[in-house]
Amino acid sequence: MSLELRRPERTFTIRQLCVEFKVTPRALRFYEDKGLLSPAREGLNRVYNHRDRARLILILRGKRVGLSLSEIREILDLYKIDDGGATQMAKSLKKFRERIVAFEAQREDVEHAIDLLRGACTHFENQLSQVRPDLLPQAADYDSVLRARLDGVHEMAK
Repeated sequence: MSLELRRPERTFTIRQLCVEFKVTPRALRFYEDKGLLSPAREGLNRVYNHRDRARLILILRGKRVGLSLSEIREILDLYKIDDGGATQMAKSLKKFRERIVAFEAQREDVEHAIDLLRGACTHFENQLSQVRPDLLPQAADYDSVLRARLDGVHEMAK
């Protein structure tokens, strides 16, 4: 097919990517400063192509699973190696397994903290029921308010 008949490559403005991925222009410029994105320029405007968009997806996923920007850059830079992505996959696999181990340790820490807090709540409820039972309904009210807030946070994150 001749070059004249091909459709022009789809491009994106900074605003379009910000809306689509719910990021700020400042974040995109930051990723550009760190060498993670390299949009073309039309005058003062940044013009992102499909490669930049794909890299942004990987950057945001990497951040979401706790990878540092240098780790993300390391993985993205391996894309240049012409081995069908094998080196990039091997590096990603290693980093992902490391994150799984770290998250499992964090989960154990969180579960332990929750158990400690539940024990403390039970202890305080028992103490209050003996000395100031009038304060217990307030604790229950606080608990329901807190749960409603947490439910709202979880709903917003979905």
